[in-house]
Amino acid sequence: MAYQPIWAEDTSKLNKVELIKLEKDGLDVIRTIIEEYAAGGYASITEDDLNRFKWAGVYEQKPRDGHFMMRVRINTGILSADQARVLAGISRDYGRNLLDITTRQAIQFHWLKVEHLPDIFKRLESVGLYSYEACGDCPRTIVGNPLAGIDPNELLDTEDLVNQVNDFFILNRDFSNLPRKFKMSISSNIYNTAHAEINDLAFTPAVKVIDGQEVTGFHVWVGGGLSAKPHLAKRLDVFVRPEDVLKVAVGTVTIFRDYGYREKRHHARLKFLMADWGPEKFLEKLTEIIGELPSSGEDKTVGWNAAYFDGVHPQKQPGLNYVGLNVPVGRLTGDELEELARLSDEYGQGSLRTTMSQNIIFSDIPDSKVEALLAEPLLKRLTPNPNTFMSRTVSCTGNEFCNLAIVETKVRAVRVAEYLDEHVDLNEDIRIHFVGCPNACGQKQIADIGLQGSLVKTPEGTVDAFDIAIGGTLGPGAQFNQPLKGRVKGDEVGPVLARLILYYKENRNEGESFNRFVARVGVPAFQDVLNGILAAS
Repeated sequence: MAYQPIWAEDTSKLNKVELIKLEKDGLDVIRTIIEEYAAGGYASITEDDLNRFKWAGVYEQKPRDGHFMMRVRINTGILSADQARVLAGISRDYGRNLLDITTRQAIQFHWLKVEHLPDIFKRLESVGLYSYEACGDCPRTIVGNPLAGIDPNELLDTEDLVNQVNDFFILNRDFSNLPRKFKMSISSNIYNTAHAEINDLAFTPAVKVIDGQEVTGFHVWVGGGLSAKPHLAKRLDVFVRPEDVLKVAVGTVTIFRDYGYREKRHHARLKFLMADWGPEKFLEKLTEIIGELPSSGEDKTVGWNAAYFDGVHPQKQPGLNYVGLNVPVGRLTGDELEELARLSDEYGQGSLRTTMSQNIIFSDIPDSKVEALLAEPLLKRLTPNPNTFMSRTVSCTGNEFCNLAIVETKVRAVRVAEYLDEHVDLNEDIRIHFVGCPNACGQKQIADIGLQGSLVKTPEGTVDAFDIAIGGTLGPGAQFNQPLKGRVKGDEVGPVLARLILYYKENRNEGESFNRFVARVGVPAFQDVLNGILAAS
């Protein structure tokens, strides 16, 4: 029997979406799509069920003319060659040969029609993939270390843990009606490859001596999230053995389900409950539900690599390598994914891995085959040796497809990266993230330089523009970037960023990263530079 919501006893304060969810569980729309809407077409879909399409992993894409976007869950980013071929085929047959890798390691289609969805669901299920609950007020795609199992820098292999937690929650009607989306990350990599601090629930590597034995496990972070009001997750004073990860996840999601806010959609994420409760009260409630856990151990996170792995690197298995490729702003074709699958079979063991930086990794490449793989024609565009700025540029979907975005982002991001690579000679990586609206799917708050789309009026009319923020980072010393005042017209973003980056290059100390430089000189110093640029334009 599905969970009976305690908040449904008094519906007077629930928002409209909550009332819709009480009328019909979001998961019910999957069968309705298959049995009714695929035959009836777009015009047959009710307004309320169109909202429920999210539980099938499907959104209307811009301009709301009957085409849909779909996200496909890729647990911890690990994808077999056969799964990649199915995704490529769906893209070619139904999605105009277009694919995006998202900042949560998912694969995203565009241009789908409701008539296509039953066949797409069937194809995905045939290789163990699902779009179900990749969107909606439910536990979303679980991100993790894309190098799980092959990583010299992991304390333990977390692939099975991610799958275990995913399998428990997916299509579980006890947890299909949360106040808002719920995002999890599980990683044992010491460089925070799964962006712990911006997830609702995250597990990071730790060790603790228990009964005289050193145990490898996790620390737990709760209440992170971005959007218009970003929050960094808070660490609970607990140590979690691997066998207790699922128990902690269930307890945390239960708290969110039962105590999360449901009056206002913009105030419903777990981060707001954590901000009000604090980690001590949250842990007290968690303990009531799942029992006592040991206190914190020794944190093993030593830094943050921002989930970048380009180049050739040795695996922990002797004689094998992983090869990280740059996929510019995460966009590739179905034909390219098909070729990636072929290459993974020919040179490796048929495995591809997606990253939160919107890139892709080959794994299990023997030393003897690396040179031949690098010579493959596809690796000229999807290169393991990208230019400095193209290698670290991330972008959300933008207004090409997203109904919430107010500016185009992907083409703009590529052009800006190309401009910077042509005009700025720099031997340090600077992460630049573009987002088209405050929802921050492109994770602009954690970038060295984050750009959020806006609009400005000019004598020639309204044009795209961007607000700039600087100095974001995760891992030890995590902080969100800080805004500069003054909107920059879209066509001027490249030259403006070049000036700001040159200011950093000319004034940094040897080996000083961009965000450390920002912390040392302060935002006002960059503001003065930007003021000068804008005054002269």
